[in-house]
Amino acid sequence: MDTSISRLQKFRTDTYNVLGLAKDATFDLIDAVLTTRTAYSLADFSLSSLFRRKWCSAYEALQDCRPNRQKLMKRYIEEIPKYKDESLYVTMAIDHTSSPRVDSPTLKDRGYHHSPSAGKKVKIGHSYSTLAWIPEEKGSWALPLRHERITSFETPISKAAWQLKQVKKRLKLSVLVLLDSEYGNASWVNQTVDIEADCLIRIRSNCCLWGEPGEYSGRGRPRKHGDKFKLNEESTWWEPSETVKIEDPKLGEIKVRKWLQLHFRNSPSVDMSLILVERLSPNKKGSLQKPLWLVFIGQQMPQLERLWKNYLRRFAVDHWYRFIKQRLHWTLPALSTPHQCERWSDLMPLMTWQLWLAKDIVQEHHLPWQKSQLNLTPGRVAQSMLGLLVEIGTPAQSPKPRGKSTGWKTGQKRNKRIRYPVVKKGKTVAKKGKNKKT
Repeated sequence: MDTSISRLQKFRTDTYNVLGLAKDATFDLIDAVLTTRTAYSLADFSLSSLFRRKWCSAYEALQDCRPNRQKLMKRYIEEIPKYKDESLYVTMAIDHTSSPRVDSPTLKDRGYHHSPSAGKKVKIGHSYSTLAWIPEEKGSWALPLRHERITSFETPISKAAWQLKQVKKRLKLSVLVLLDSEYGNASWVNQTVDIEADCLIRIRSNCCLWGEPGEYSGRGRPRKHGDKFKLNEESTWWEPSETVKIEDPKLGEIKVRKWLQLHFRNSPSVDMSLILVERLSPNKKGSLQKPLWLVFIGQQMPQLERLWKNYLRRFAVDHWYRFIKQRLHWTLPALSTPHQCERWSDLMPLMTWQLWLAKDIVQEHHLPWQKSQLNLTPGRVAQSMLGLLVEIGTPAQSPKPRGKSTGWKTGQKRNKRIRYPVVKKGKTVAKKGKNKKT
């Protein structure tokens, strides 16, 4: 127990030292967010007993602080256990989500982003890409190593590829990356071909792959593609290289098939393994109602019986997105600039890692209508953090009185803030002899 507390205290001290300016107010803000379940504005966090400053310091902290993302990522990686067995790998997941800011015309670099909500499929705001470590085989824990805004000059794929490259520079372990179907294309394959990381990606059921071209005939240019493999046309399939049947207690009988040496049309130099997961008992309750198509790219492929279950761990990132939006109040503040939004977003992984390190030492506090848990979820740990934070203290310094501000000078003119248009991305088309974006 004492070792775990010392580990958490050291983590808090190390991360406190890389927050840059206004680190004392920023760290008080972190503790206030961890212990505040309901808030209606950023200023509400100043009402917490752990926030020792006035309400205006909450906004000044996000204006002045400069979290060093590279040093924070390095500190997060130090908490990942080192496996002695080289056959074991670190499981990671990549995804992106939107931070809606529909009624903020003065916020720069807003764009149109897909939203899975039932109402509006497209929302206006910012988008963030996340690369997270999945520490457990079950549960909802996802620990982000990088959580950064996707600018209007970037795409989710280019941002995710850059994040993976940055993590692999520091992490010298075998990595298995789990990705959704949006990354299941040649663009992702081409941008990550030089990164030493295995990828398990879901692809769409109407995707078309290509086999090996075969031997060179000696005439003309060598072929790049072989036979066509259309996922939604079974007549184009050939015999799989491996087939297994699994009896799952929840989903019933599962059939898994694997095909080797396939590729996307625009990335013929990278071979992939194609996996089809089907339920043979569709009447039984549970997920996986439709066939699941996966591709594996890399050197160290897990066993076929476990491969599809490994992919299901990707959904821990979705749980983390829900957690930071509902419990850590990620989308609550209406901040003025993209830089403030990024600094606020940098605190989300930092708070999540603190909850993870406190998971085994916190004394659970559950509400009367809640049942006690053995393996605490992030929400339950956050619900029980107040007593632990009071016990271990904080590395932040106490506030120093500075007197009253002089305020706005009499007669000084106030300028209206600039209103920025929403950035529209699209294909470039020729119109009246000039190239314009639609």
